Amino acid sequence: MTATSVGALLLCRADPEAVRPPAHLLRERMLLLPAGTGWSVLVPEGKPWRGEPHDGPAAAPGGTGGPEPVDRVMGGWATALAVGATWPVIALWWDGDRSGYTLAAGFRRPVGYVWLADGTPAGEDEAMRTFAARLSLDPVLDVQELEALTRQDPEADADARLRELLAVLTRAGVALPPGLAPGEPADRLRTAAGVHPQVERIEWAGWRDAVQVELDAVESTGLGPWVRGPRARALAAAQVAAGIPLTLWGARRRGAGWLAAGLVLLVQGALGLAYDRFRAEAERGARGGGPVW
Repeated sequence: MTATSVGALLLCRADPEAVRPPAHLLRERMLLLPAGTGWSVLVPEGKPWRGEPHDGPAAAPGGTGGPEPVDRVMGGWATALAVGATWPVIALWWDGDRSGYTLAAGFRRPVGYVWLADGTPAGEDEAMRTFAARLSLDPVLDVQELEALTRQDPEADADARLRELLAVLTRAGVALPPGLAPGEPADRLRTAAGVHPQVERIEWAGWRDAVQVELDAVESTGLGPWVRGPRARALAAAQVAAGIPLTLWGARRRGAGWLAAGLVLLVQGALGLAYDRFRAEAERGARGGGPVW
């Protein structure tokens, strides 16, 4: 394996407008592009899995990134995005020795599959059926094609397996932009994404800007993981309750993905509670029922 053979993509089943707010909370430099009908793709600009200097959540406390495997880094990011959203996230990754995917959806346990470099299956067959069910794929045609990926095929290497997986997803609307393909090194992925006419750069500019992005998404488009009402308040409270121990556990174990997931939950839960209260007080004030605060 060489360093340049490592690459990864994050497929999100949502439009870029919905992906933008939680992507900011990852505290990573990424490129955001549309990837078909109702899909977006995030292309990492950095390579934290190579142990380069790094200050995002994939870094260990103290600001220096460790050489984490690409599957662990991408799985953590997918989990962090999915726990704070209503849509699933698929991390696709390859490192020259293996290729695979991780599917994260809400608070459910992530599922994934791995192929060795020569295409040898190295995962649990049940993962493919769970993958299809969580993405609402065709229970007959799509499942048959996914299950074929769990059987040995001497003509298909690991990257070909990922391409076959993407071929199944095209029926669900996925259409990756040109140049974003399994097996391409991270530098080429970044270059291909950077010239796309609809590319958007996601950069960490501090918590204040991240919060503003969340608020803008709700105010201007109605998008976001929280709105108003009793159910929204209950969800926000649950996010805070889950985020506190998850953040502490991630920090103690130096688990980058779990730390990011905890922070996403905390921020979105706190904002959800604050937003609901602010709007309720504003409406009360508008009716003459008292001051906003």
